[in-house]
Amino acid sequence: MPQGLFFFQLPKYSSQMNLIEAQWHQLKTHELAGRIFEDEYDLAMAVIEGVEARAQQDQHTTERFLFNSA
Repeated sequence: MPQGLFFFQLPKYSSQMNLIEAQWHQLKTHELAGRIFEDEYDLAMAVIEGVEARAQQDQHTTERFLFNSA
């Protein structure tokens, strides 16, 4: 049996294979719909608040990660 890294070609848009897509859809539909943002920061804060609101509603915990950028 071969060992190592295997690459699979996925369709250009394969939301059914990416389970987070359903959560993004709910976030966009219920938390962000109809809102206009001044800049990317305001959009990012609205996304964070929306994720936290949905987590609290569904009794889940959330954790934010900060990544170092070059």
